[in-house]
Amino acid sequence: QLQASGGGLVLAGGSLRLSCAAYGRSFSRHAMGWFRQAPGKERKLVSGVSWTGQSTYYTESVKGRFTISRDNAKNTVYLQMDSLKPEDTAVYYCAINGRRFSTIETEQNEYDFWGQGTQVTVSS
Repeated sequence: QLQASGGGLVLAGGSLRLSCAAYGRSFSRHAMGWFRQAPGKERKLVSGVSWTGQSTYYTESVKGRFTISRDNAKNTVYLQMDSLKPEDTAVYYCAINGRRFSTIETEQNEYDFWGQGTQVTVSS
């Protein structure tokens, strides 16, 4: 139901834009998020956006570099990643909270729908 795209290989300091389109139903009343998992590490929330789009969350390490947005008409959430660093290398997953009008949750078990993951590799 979720199709993520936009990952790839980029040099440090470069940019990538991830997209995640949802199919089959509308998620306009649901919080959305992007998680990432590096090899040997736990999957963690990188950024989240409320169902209204007015509230956002960023983990400390990406503040000022990443921007999350959503287009409810397209049932899509985006993650613009600028000034990328090698430590941003990971598989990125989009996720949607199954509860309507949900707030942004940081725990992955609060999310019911997951994309397939897209690899982001930042070389130095």
